[in-house]
Amino acid sequence: MVESKAEKAEVGRETVGSGKDDMEVGVPAESPVKVFTVEILRLIKDMQLQHGLRHGDFQRYRGYCSRRVKRLRKTLNLPQGDRRHHKKRNVTLANLEKPDSDERFLHIPLMLAERTWSYAMQLRQESNTEPRKRFHLIEKLRKSCIYALQLQDLCVSDRCDARTKLEAEAYSAWIHGSLHFELALWQSAAENLKKAQVIYENLAQAMPEEEQAIYRAKVEELKPSLRYCAYNVGENASVNDLLEMRGQAGLLGNLSHLVAQTKAESMEAFQMTEWRGRNVTVRPEKVRLFLLSIQELNKSIEKAKDFPAKIEMLENVLLDCKDAIASIKDEIKQDPKLRQSTTEGGSGGLIGIQYLLAYMSYTRLKLTLERNLLLVGQAKLTLDDPNVAEKSQLTGGGKKTKPQDLSRLYEIILQNVTEMQQLSGMEAEASYQAEMETLSLSFRAFRCYYIAITLVAMKRWREAVAMYERSKKYANEAANTKTPCKDFDLRTELKQLVATIEGCKFSAHAYSVLEDDTADDTVLFGKSQKSSKPLYERLSHYKEDATLNSRNPNVFKLIPEMEPIPAKPLFFDLALNFVDFPSLDDKIEQKATGKGATAGMSGFVKGLFGWGGGGGASK
Repeated sequence: MVESKAEKAEVGRETVGSGKDDMEVGVPAESPVKVFTVEILRLIKDMQLQHGLRHGDFQRYRGYCSRRVKRLRKTLNLPQGDRRHHKKRNVTLANLEKPDSDERFLHIPLMLAERTWSYAMQLRQESNTEPRKRFHLIEKLRKSCIYALQLQDLCVSDRCDARTKLEAEAYSAWIHGSLHFELALWQSAAENLKKAQVIYENLAQAMPEEEQAIYRAKVEELKPSLRYCAYNVGENASVNDLLEMRGQAGLLGNLSHLVAQTKAESMEAFQMTEWRGRNVTVRPEKVRLFLLSIQELNKSIEKAKDFPAKIEMLENVLLDCKDAIASIKDEIKQDPKLRQSTTEGGSGGLIGIQYLLAYMSYTRLKLTLERNLLLVGQAKLTLDDPNVAEKSQLTGGGKKTKPQDLSRLYEIILQNVTEMQQLSGMEAEASYQAEMETLSLSFRAFRCYYIAITLVAMKRWREAVAMYERSKKYANEAANTKTPCKDFDLRTELKQLVATIEGCKFSAHAYSVLEDDTADDTVLFGKSQKSSKPLYERLSHYKEDATLNSRNPNVFKLIPEMEPIPAKPLFFDLALNFVDFPSLDDKIEQKATGKGATAGMSGFVKGLFGWGGGGGASK
């Protein structure tokens, strides 16, 4: 982040000696000086996680630092000689004071310090099996301290803001504390590590909430080393006492001033808003503009002449709210440190921009709910006052609103309340969930009331009475709750609803007593069919029947109607056993005689001519 700091140049005056009055010639003001901001801790943590230290690979990280330094020197035109000769060139204040200077000049000593530190940590791993490498480790840490001091000297200048100065001082103290820790200089190691811890704690307090996690994590990281140093120093020596003794010499004399300056700069850069007793940091420009635009929204809605104008106004605001929410989501996707804020913070609740996203989502649902309530108010005009419906029809408007239309609107409103209850990050907040439950009960009471009116129109009296009872129950629970919703206080409307339900319920109950149960089952579009049952079958039900006074009253059926019944046969067909059939003997004899004559003739012919097997055989 590059900020511009306006400085007023002194105006020189040049006197021209002549006979006339002296003339003053003004020197033009200089261009504003760039002020650099380098988030040192955030920068090195991101690089370490992306280039090997997630898995403890210090050699890979050291190689990345070397390549990074080479690219920076090439980009910033700060080479160290040519291919044949090497000439050391460090970053100086002159490089930062150029008009076209770049904050990446500060990255060069930082990368050099990180490269030597990672080399030292690699040697620490190898020194477990090769103790001689411990001497090399100490030398690399000493070199890292030199580069950290160079970075601190560069950041002391006016070209860096207070945050960068504090971070450079804390980084240098941490590197020196690590060196003294390896050298077993416990007092100085504890002093430097405590100094770094104090600076990081103050930075965490001065920064916005989403940027505090990394500093708090660093503070927790330093605690084991400080406890070990305190153990080796002895019980009588206190680390805080050592720090106070050195602080009197001016070591941390400007800490409070730098912290105050850093906090002032962060407050100027960010805007704060409050929701449910908690300050929310607003960084996206679209969100700021949206929050400013809705400050006078209620007054603008009250000034609108009718319901359509109010609804249109809210719909336009809802479009702006959706754009603001989209900008927050885009910022979370593009900025990796915002995605890692929850994992590094160690707290389960919403922090920073995620809490802002929850607040904006609640605002969107709240505006949607207000719009739907305006639609309900518009529908009630044509439901309660018939004259309004007649006027709207004369002017070409819509038809009269039905009760079921209002019940559908309240169903949509209940869906909005459910989304509020399921808002990300607000599930565990008891007071918020209690308010949403009260709001849900209130709208359920109104929905049940209009469902009951719909059932009354259909002459379903018993169901209507049951819905009236349920609506009254919900309304009493919501009106007597100890946690009413702050944004939607409906207790007055609920009391009026309870008073209205009392009369409607008894009216529906009276109609249910007078109505025939059978007619209740055959209700169709508000018209009942006449019953054809005689009087003796419906003695327990009262019904005005004009046919009883006529000449053919439907009292009792004297002649029962014919009905088919199952029956077993009583007679069987036994006549065949008593039938005398005529004699057929004559026909049988006649048939037998015909057969004998035929046989005699054939025998005669066979005997005459010698045919037949019998004669031949006898001869």
